[in-house]
Amino acid sequence: MAQINLLPWRENLRKQRQREFGVAVGGMAVITVLLLIIGHMHIAGLIKHQNNRNAFLKKEIAAVESKIKEIKNLESTKAKLLARMEVIQELQSSRPEVVHLFDELVKTVPEGALLTKVEQSGKSIRIEGRAQSNARVSAYMRKIEASEWLGKPQLLVIETKDKTGTGLNHFRLKAQQINPASGSDQ
Repeated sequence: MAQINLLPWRENLRKQRQREFGVAVGGMAVITVLLLIIGHMHIAGLIKHQNNRNAFLKKEIAAVESKIKEIKNLESTKAKLLARMEVIQELQSSRPEVVHLFDELVKTVPEGALLTKVEQSGKSIRIEGRAQSNARVSAYMRKIEASEWLGKPQLLVIETKDKTGTGLNHFRLKAQQINPASGSDQ
């Protein structure tokens, strides 16, 4: 006899395929969620690593900046010390010039003239004095011009009025101190 299967085999097959599809969709959803979690953890790890590198770089930059400030302070200290050394060397080299200046002042003053005041400002010298005549002042200026250590005399004032009752003319002149070793006035 022929057997007839009355069971709904197509429906069972459909239900089985739906279960298999549900399992496949659920498995894919689980795999997708796992991949998202792994990707998120990987990206978070990269961000943390980069933040650590940035913090390290900031710390090193701060250290370098402090060293730069220290170097700038040392450079300014060096510049100050060099300036002081230069002043000291200038004073050392000009020490004998004062002696020569006074020696030349004594040598150049002619008979009949005397100095009452000598002021020096840098290499410029202002001389005040009294002389018996204008010719004595002229002779004094010529001697200054001929001097090794003095030069460029300029007459500022000659007063012929005798305020002190000595009969002498009052004069004021300027001159430049010259260093013969350099060949010109400094």
